Amino acid sequence: MAAGKGDRADSGSRWTFLVLLIAISIAFAAILWPFFAAILWAVIVAILFEPVYRRLLARMPKRRNGAALLTLLLILGMVILPAAILGLALVNEAAGVYQRIQSGEIDPAQIWAGFQAGMPAWLDPWLDRLGIGNIAAAKAMLGGGASEGVRAILGQALSIGQSLFSLLIKLMVMLYLAFFLIRDGEGLQQRIRAAVPLRAEDLQLLIDRFTVVVRATIKGSIVVAIIQGLIGGIVLWALGIEAALLWGVLMGAASLLPAVGTGLVWVPMAAYLLVTGSIWQGLVLIFCGLFVIGMVDNVLRPVLVGRETRIPDYVVLIVTLGGLQLFGFHGIVIGPVIAAMFIAVWDIATNIRTGSVAAD
Repeated sequence: MAAGKGDRADSGSRWTFLVLLIAISIAFAAILWPFFAAILWAVIVAILFEPVYRRLLARMPKRRNGAALLTLLLILGMVILPAAILGLALVNEAAGVYQRIQSGEIDPAQIWAGFQAGMPAWLDPWLDRLGIGNIAAAKAMLGGGASEGVRAILGQALSIGQSLFSLLIKLMVMLYLAFFLIRDGEGLQQRIRAAVPLRAEDLQLLIDRFTVVVRATIKGSIVVAIIQGLIGGIVLWALGIEAALLWGVLMGAASLLPAVGTGLVWVPMAAYLLVTGSIWQGLVLIFCGLFVIGMVDNVLRPVLVGRETRIPDYVVLIVTLGGLQLFGFHGIVIGPVIAAMFIAVWDIATNIRTGSVAAD
């Protein structure tokens, strides 16, 4: 009888501790939530630059602080400063385009009229159905759309400028946390393995999937996007296209979307050049889009990523779009990571149900 009471007491104590553990964990997550982006990118940076830290540590053994600090300086020089310079240049160019639209120097309706004049007559009924078959409707749609698009970019830039102090604080938190994650990452992994109530092989599968997907997403998506946007911007600048930097950034952003890619930007632009009489510019843009910009994705992505993520392209497209919708820019990484964790957890569940051993 006493033994039964003791078992019930132990069970009640365990459930009480579990509720307390969950409640404290939720409260801790709520406190950290304002710095969610800083923590996320600190983890990403630590994962990406961990091999660099290992190489530096091999050259300066027993100087973990020095190796981690040098790694952090490399991150500043290779990632943060170039991103800040590009952001300032983009804001300046977007502001210039917006001013030219407002002053009438750039007239979207006139551009549309030239485009419409070069299109075949059989497309006119389709344009009428879309409500853009006449100059007035086109001006209302294109003028408003262009203004709103550039205004949105400027609004984001203004928001960043107004909250510059907050942005700098988050950047400092990210770099500070990244330093310790780079230096103590291996020890933290061991503590996580000891704390999480999963079999060692299952937990290792989740850790490996998380690491692989983060590296693959950054290397295979963001690096490729930067290269494609850079090449696209250079091609457009060489062809004399207005706001080449802005269009190049848009190409880089579009390349983050699987199956759609940079064609979302350069295909309509090439079509406009062809129908408005800029034949050779349009043909050059098509050639570069297919065989230069497009080949970057076909050649570099398999080299940088391979097939490590084991996520089908259609799933990557959906989870990337869903991640962008829910988390903004951070969703580029969060979406594929959640998808990979979902697949890994169900792999573990399948292995448990069938009695097989979890495999990476």
